[in-house]
Amino acid sequence: VLWQDRRLLVYGKGGPFGKKTKRRIVPLTERAFTVLSHYFSLNDTFGYTARGIQKIVRRVSNRAGITQKVSPHVLRHTFAAACVKKGLSTRYLQMFLGHDHLATTEIYLNVSPEDACAEFKKRF
Repeated sequence: VLWQDRRLLVYGKGGPFGKKTKRRIVPLTERAFTVLSHYFSLNDTFGYTARGIQKIVRRVSNRAGITQKVSPHVLRHTFAAACVKKGLSTRYLQMFLGHDHLATTEIYLNVSPEDACAEFKKRF
């Protein structure tokens, strides 16, 4: 977490030092910043593996009583859908998700028929 900038630094599959590493920065909402600040004040840890994040997500979702499957990947899709619903450009979303191709980002959009009709009505 880049505390001063209120951003999250994410490394790709190559890790911070791998040859094929992809690094991206994702801005944090005020709520996400507050939650992460609280979590890190209780858990003095530096860096997480993908497996470590999976365990945290599972533990937190169980505590919250969420019965649907929750994983970092599901949260990634949820983030993408929320960004689109709020009107974020797909180009910016592509950058936040770390995709090389816009077509990959579009897979994450999950546009419902209701959303498509509402958008159509707004424009016409």
